[in-house]
Amino acid sequence: MSRIALPDFPWDSLAEVKATAQAHPGGVVDLSIGTPVDPVPEGIRAALASVSDIPGYPTTHGIPALREAARAALSRRHGVEDIEPDAVLPTIGSKEAVAWLPRLLGFGDGDLVVIPELAYPTYEVGALLAGASILRSDGLTALGPQRPAMLWLNSPSNPTGKVLPVEHLRKVVEWARERDVVVVSDECYLALGWETDPLSVLHPDVCDGRMDGLIAVHSLSKSANLASYRAGFLTGDPVLIKRLLEVRKHAGMIVPRPVQEAMVAALTDDEALTAQRERYARRRLALWKALQDNGFRIDHSEAGLYLWATRDEDASATVGWLAERGILVAPGTFYGPKGGKHVRVALTATDERVDAAVERLTAPR
Repeated sequence: MSRIALPDFPWDSLAEVKATAQAHPGGVVDLSIGTPVDPVPEGIRAALASVSDIPGYPTTHGIPALREAARAALSRRHGVEDIEPDAVLPTIGSKEAVAWLPRLLGFGDGDLVVIPELAYPTYEVGALLAGASILRSDGLTALGPQRPAMLWLNSPSNPTGKVLPVEHLRKVVEWARERDVVVVSDECYLALGWETDPLSVLHPDVCDGRMDGLIAVHSLSKSANLASYRAGFLTGDPVLIKRLLEVRKHAGMIVPRPVQEAMVAALTDDEALTAQRERYARRRLALWKALQDNGFRIDHSEAGLYLWATRDEDASATVGWLAERGILVAPGTFYGPKGGKHVRVALTATDERVDAAVERLTAPR
């Protein structure tokens, strides 16, 4: 059996510049990874504890209350209707779902998976784990006569924060249906629109109320500070969700029962979501201004948890310049060759650390 050749884990390559940033007298301001730093809402913590005494195995499909909470939240928060009650499948966070989805859908050698030109690295890893090949493309014309097995969308984008307009989403869905291509939409940042309201691929304006051939990936890591809980879900085409459910049953890919209860609380607490959005909005404005005042240009970034920033120089030079000021960011090259002159600046630092970053960027040198 041949060994799968995977790329190096990108963040491991930041060790040297991380050491530079950590040596700053005021400590490092780590804006390189989108990991939550704010407290888990009390209602979610209480829900987690409320079922901590249940000894039996949870179900792979999740409790009915969780599936209903997800369906209702998508309707209430994002205008997504017509999701069948059984077409929600909890996952152990969204990253494992992204990594294993091509394989679990039965794709492999000889199949093509299309990913965005600038993309979350795990899209590529998932295709490689399945034995499939990848093509980076943001447009359909580049595919020519090729018929991919699966096509990834990501709006709002990680890393760029770009939001795809409804016309683009509709075109992709129509094109894919004509060719029997599965469209998977990573919507982990859907609740974090700033200058525009992102649309789900399952929104009726995009799919006309038809779910066939469509899967949406959702996460509570960013919107509810649940990264440590590993809480996500898939929804969309009931036929595809049922297929995934059967495989995940055999593989034991089950969200723990207390986490399922916590997910119900998170999906029903709109006030906590609003409060978290307001925190990120404040940090976004502060960092945006400080970067612009230092000669950066912010591209896209109309939604999501990141600023896609450039000084029109090699990304490694920008990463080094910021590290000298005790600020750690991710080079755009982590996300694809076209990111060579950008850095991704995360909003996921405490108010105190964001204030420190702003102070360092505005201090004379």
